[in-house]
Amino acid sequence: MRLAMVGLGKMGGNMVRRLRRAGIEVVGYDRDAKVVEGLAAECGMIAAASVNDAVGKLSGPRIIWLMLPSGAPTEGQVKDLAPLLSKGDVVVDGGNSNYKDSQRRGAWLADQGIGFMDAGTSGGVWGLDNGYCLMVGAAPEVAKTMEPIIKALAPAPDTGWAHVGPVGSGHFTKMIHNGIEYGMMQALAEGLDLLKGKEEFNLDLAEITELWRHGSVVRSWLLDLTADALQGDQDLQNVAPYVADSGEGRWTVMESVEQGVAAPVLTLALQMRFASQDEEGYGYRLLSLMRNAFGGHAVKSK
Repeated sequence: MRLAMVGLGKMGGNMVRRLRRAGIEVVGYDRDAKVVEGLAAECGMIAAASVNDAVGKLSGPRIIWLMLPSGAPTEGQVKDLAPLLSKGDVVVDGGNSNYKDSQRRGAWLADQGIGFMDAGTSGGVWGLDNGYCLMVGAAPEVAKTMEPIIKALAPAPDTGWAHVGPVGSGHFTKMIHNGIEYGMMQALAEGLDLLKGKEEFNLDLAEITELWRHGSVVRSWLLDLTADALQGDQDLQNVAPYVADSGEGRWTVMESVEQGVAAPVLTLALQMRFASQDEEGYGYRLLSLMRNAFGGHAVKSK
């Protein structure tokens, strides 16, 4: 079996490596020619000089898997691909696209007889060795075509992946997954902050997080990663208190508003990330001025 992988960054590159380990032929393209050359030499990926070249090195049904940033890069690539493809070919979006965009793109390609699958992909840099959790949305016939590839990427052929529903449902499921992830991370961070703040106990956070990993109801992979990080440094003086937010976290909160479903934990977790990004702190300055105005409380100067 052979497919083309377009976008060979951290995720795309490691997915190529995992597919090659399973004996699946991969034609790879990235804007960085050195990345293409490196993967070709390392794992036997078939190098492509362009997307057109990659498509030309496939035989029907041709499968093109995109691992590109959401928004304009993915939108543009899907539009550029369509004229190169034929009825029965399949485009897969494995990035973090908005599920509504995936529904629209899937319908547009379907009108031309081209299949589409949105693959919510989780696993990060650990996916190469551990496998990727794949939440896929597609028509049944497209999902069936893609099954050997999905099984090769998943942690095991029978676990860690699911055809969750029609086009759009894969990215929708991944979106909610990331919203939950925000809440879990925020809860761990707040709890450990409280433990560190109890100075009279002089608690060892590395010891405590390692303890919780065994038998505790809060054990998780996130806790595993946290415990490992704290073994080396508990003060984190060299880490800036800035936390980026992905589009999926925002989209999850927007979905809760559209559905009228209360999601306070997920919403507050996102808002805390916004707070960490506020270098100006203008709102907090205003709060200080208000306290001074009505209560005479001192305003702390820089």
